[in-house]
Amino acid sequence: MRHTIGPDHVRHLHTLGPHGTNLEAASHEWLRRRGIDGTVDLHSSLESALDAVPSDGQHALTACAVYPALHTLVFGNLHRLRMIDSFVMPTHNMVLATTGTPRPRTVASHPAPTRLIPQGADVVEVLSNSQAAIDCASGLVDGCITTIVAARARQLRVVQDFGPVPMVFTVHQVCAAEAIDPAQSVDARLLEAAL
Repeated sequence: MRHTIGPDHVRHLHTLGPHGTNLEAASHEWLRRRGIDGTVDLHSSLESALDAVPSDGQHALTACAVYPALHTLVFGNLHRLRMIDSFVMPTHNMVLATTGTPRPRTVASHPAPTRLIPQGADVVEVLSNSQAAIDCASGLVDGCITTIVAARARQLRVVQDFGPVPMVFTVHQVCAAEAIDPAQSVDARLLEAAL
């Protein structure tokens, strides 16, 4: 079973949703770059995705370098999760959006870009940039830090456009524990090369 480790075996990517996240865009880009006619499934968190993903070597998680507690996800699952690739890609434009108010008092945001929230506004943390836009459009908060894609999908008003952010995205293959050969993982090869 050790032959199942590696990007050539992956056909299905799982990542953070709902529709419009940077991770969704990165997943489609990874499949496109590799010429794979695969699928992208969206989950409420990477942690819930990992719980749902089959360990057959054909499925992988797409994460990003700024995902909160990525280190916990990786090191807590070394028995079945291997980083097989990473790449740099710009995010969608990150924006502060509202349903109309120029100065939101409450702003929904994924934990990673909370520094983009205007001073004085109360932060309401959510699981993704897309969820932030949904909560804003639903009237749960006055504004959100989200992607331009999610803001447009929810017909929100862009108050400030921060532009795209160059981001490192990572791909983690999910395999049965007995299929993992630590010497074949990208992180093990990099560590060996550094020594």
